[in-house]
Amino acid sequence: MSLISSIKLVLARPHPESYRFLLASGAATALGRYLGRRLNCPVLRGAGTASGLFFAFCLYFFRDPQRTPPPREGLAVAPADGRVVSVEKVAPPVELAMGDTPVWRIATFLSVLDVHVNRSPVAGSVARVAYHPGKFLNASLDKASTENERNAISIVLPDGRMVAVVQIAGLIARRIVCSVKPGDALEAGERFGLIRFGSRTDLYLPPGVTPLVSAGQTMIGGETVMAQLDG
Repeated sequence: MSLISSIKLVLARPHPESYRFLLASGAATALGRYLGRRLNCPVLRGAGTASGLFFAFCLYFFRDPQRTPPPREGLAVAPADGRVVSVEKVAPPVELAMGDTPVWRIATFLSVLDVHVNRSPVAGSVARVAYHPGKFLNASLDKASTENERNAISIVLPDGRMVAVVQIAGLIARRIVCSVKPGDALEAGERFGLIRFGSRTDLYLPPGVTPLVSAGQTMIGGETVMAQLDG
């Protein structure tokens, strides 16, 4: 990544989910610093500094950069930034009623340093959205797919095949945001949600489709090609 691209990524506009955090921490920063000076109180000045650091962290964490999906059709792109932690065949999530035939699942772990905006891997129509409460285990663990709090989405391709994306809460994540509902149309790379403060995103491919990525690779949400759906 070039220096200019890195700067644009760091300075990308924040996602709307950040506004409440930015407002609260910004106000706490200004008030703490002001009262700390007026009252000559180191504790208040320190609180203002801590709030300022949290404000800066939120600006970084919630950044929402523009992404450009590949122009070619018939591809599945990464639904999130992060590192692929596993590529294996498993049954689709039960809550999506996609059957029990094993398909390829690509699990991507997002650290607090990654962009946390989720993007549709394909162009299609949302068939089902299913929220499932659960634990908050380390999202890099394999059992996080079945035991952690999660939100599963199935997307119907134009040819009738199904793709699934699952937003999974992590060790410190406590909020899954999903902005789509059944019947909504999505374009490949289109934003559909976000997970706050560390998480994982699983992509389930249609039967017969083989992944083009492997564990250890770094993904760029909305841009990295994870599989070829046709041919």
